[in-house]
Amino acid sequence: MLIALNKPYGVLCQFTDRSTPPRRTLAAFGLPAGVYPAGRLDFDSEGLLLLTDDGALAHRLTDPRHKQPKTYWVQVEGTPRAEQLAALRHGVVLGDGPTRPAQVRTIAPPPLWPRDPPVRFRKTVPDAWLELTLREGRNRQVRRMTAAVGLPTLRLVRVAIGPWRLADLAPGQWRACA
Repeated sequence: MLIALNKPYGVLCQFTDRSTPPRRTLAAFGLPAGVYPAGRLDFDSEGLLLLTDDGALAHRLTDPRHKQPKTYWVQVEGTPRAEQLAALRHGVVLGDGPTRPAQVRTIAPPPLWPRDPPVRFRKTVPDAWLELTLREGRNRQVRRMTAAVGLPTLRLVRVAIGPWRLADLAPGQWRACA
């Protein structure tokens, strides 16, 4: 079984939380018993999360050797310059080493649901949207890559993993994948 969930902002990618006060977890969404996340999506990121009850499938989805592309819509602070986009395309050096090259392009603001809480708006600081595709998955990698080129991330939404797409799922909704 493979499930696609639109993980809302401020939800942990696990079913329990021992912190005080407890944070929202995947248990809040009525998912089928026995599924678990195939990969992670940060607490402050949104979008497509795949869950499965099949360990071999989870391994194929998350193991870097299988290089499943992951596509994100990223709202960044600032106006991307050609050299910043080129740096992302070639790979940037992070504290844990160089990244693989990413596919990146600027996009029009996508038709997304409102985020709760909303992204901070500043009249004097422009923002822009990027579509960024990676074939690796380090901790907070997209945020660290955009920051490394001088474009801090304001909002991060994963829209695809390999052939699976977020499509029209609203935050908190899920569907079984074929």
